[in-house]
Amino acid sequence: MIRAGVIGCGYWGPNIIRNFHYVDNIEVISVCDKNEKPLKEITRTYPSLKTFTDYREVTTAKDIDAVAIITPVNTHYEIAKSALENGKHIFVEKPFTATVREAEELIALADKKNLKIMVDHTFLFTGAVRKIKELVDANELGELYYYDSTRVNLGLFQYDVNVIWDLAPHDFSIMDHIITAEPIGVSAHGIAHFKKECEDLAYVTVYFEENLIAHFNFNWLSPVKIRKTLMGGKNKMLVWDDIEADEKIKVYDKGVNIESREGLYDLLVEYRSGDMFSPRVDHKEALRLEVETFSDYIVNGGDIINDGQAGLRVVKLLEACGASLKNNGKYIKLK
Repeated sequence: MIRAGVIGCGYWGPNIIRNFHYVDNIEVISVCDKNEKPLKEITRTYPSLKTFTDYREVTTAKDIDAVAIITPVNTHYEIAKSALENGKHIFVEKPFTATVREAEELIALADKKNLKIMVDHTFLFTGAVRKIKELVDANELGELYYYDSTRVNLGLFQYDVNVIWDLAPHDFSIMDHIITAEPIGVSAHGIAHFKKECEDLAYVTVYFEENLIAHFNFNWLSPVKIRKTLMGGKNKMLVWDDIEADEKIKVYDKGVNIESREGLYDLLVEYRSGDMFSPRVDHKEALRLEVETFSDYIVNGGDIINDGQAGLRVVKLLEACGASLKNNGKYIKLK
């Protein structure tokens, strides 16, 4: 039995606690939050839990094997380091850390102590993303040409991070999982309307060595909520609309064929338009599957798609975006 402690009982913490309780070999022992109010609400549902307001009571406890850290990103490094130093596996809310250096230090510490890190990239466990990964790996789309993502709404403004650090970890982790090619550079443009150096609207471009480009639109000021990703390949094109209740993914047999011809034109462009199909998507709760994977990872080891290295790759992209924003969209090399 894995004995777990959860630090942070605000918006996302109760979901973690609920899913931990549904996994057979995880038992939540204690919860922690700086504020008493969420602790009281949690214990109404789970009266047997120990409650603390100091995270060290959890990270140093002898009856805890794993710690879930569901707190603001600027606290992740300090809490995670304390947990690892005291022999605890860690489950960390996205983004993994506030800097690349912090992520690298935590990964090295976990390796030294033979402990596991999972970063909460929940979207990777959704039926839609798992299906898209399956289609891409099967070369259903062919060689990828572009990846275009929009994540906007009249949003919940964050006091400690800008719109990129708030929203991009979702999309960067999805892109990192689906696209096997390594990104080589980033350019980011954004603007802050209400708080200096806290952009509420941003556009990010990620470049690859291959003939592939990814573009992202992040916006807290949109009048409508949009969660849509388009992927274009040599063979087919895909649209994922996460707001759609039923047909979340649509695959179009549409594309562009370019043939070399002698004579008046060097290239002849032909547009292909065929059928559309919507593959079936598994509707199992993503967080439940993620927590089950965390449990199995601790017990049996092996490889997972959202380990510390995956978290580090996302933080590298976020950090590069910050450097680009400060330099008016300057291209920042990643390698």
